[in-house]
Amino acid sequence: MSYIHTSLIDAQNTLAKFVEDKESIALIESAILTFVQSFKTGGRVFSCGNGGSMCDSLHFAEELTGRYRKDRAPLPATGISEAGHITCIANDFGFEYIFSRYVDAWGQKGDALLAISTSGNSANVIKAVEVAKSKGMKVVGLLGKDGGKLKTMVDVPLIIPCNITDRIQEIHIKCIHIFIEGIERSLFPENYRD
Repeated sequence: MSYIHTSLIDAQNTLAKFVEDKESIALIESAILTFVQSFKTGGRVFSCGNGGSMCDSLHFAEELTGRYRKDRAPLPATGISEAGHITCIANDFGFEYIFSRYVDAWGQKGDALLAISTSGNSANVIKAVEVAKSKGMKVVGLLGKDGGKLKTMVDVPLIIPCNITDRIQEIHIKCIHIFIEGIERSLFPENYRD
């Protein structure tokens, strides 16, 4: 059972290293401002990722359309995951287009995209970012390892410098929760009178 303790210590150390990086804190703030600006100007927020990152993108969207800590108005957010869309696009155009075709159909200037990739090199996320940028959307990247190709493509590259996917995802979900809290504190300050 020593692996359990080792795993918990490893997660703790990964988080501690991330917390000590002042640039990471500034990038989280920048990401929150990006999303808040989009909502304040009538924009929407889209999110995408593969596997566990898709689950994280859905978690982000459902907390925004639903609630996080207290009741408030829903915010227009979508995690790109609809099975009919994904299987149609993958079959007819190729798997690398499953997110970009959706962004092309629905995204507009003033919207934002949360692009999640633990490698920073997911081809379908890269294509979504390319389309988002061509439409004048702002892009926040939740990335891992060295940030991959996406680190220079997104407006806000939040990179978890770790090579273990599950450790990266653990920090990603923490960042997502902080994003949501920051969005709520900005748009619904009455819910956060400390």
